[in-house]
Amino acid sequence: MARKQIPTETSTWLLQARDFLYEARRLKPGPERNDLRQTAKVLREIARLEAASASTPGGDWRQRTASRGESAV
Repeated sequence: MARKQIPTETSTWLLQARDFLYEARRLKPGPERNDLRQTAKVLREIARLEAASASTPGGDWRQRTASRGESAV
């Protein structure tokens, strides 16, 4: 059976998403809570895309944009 490799480094995006969800759980249901949950969802999607781009042969997208003289941040 093949084992799935689990990265040891947690994405900054995922850590931020976790913080947003933690804060959302503290709030009563309503628009503010929904906004925090939606933000966490977007952050998780960014983390997924970043992980996918890092696993491609082209490397990290941030390095490619930095090499063209654009800001990496």
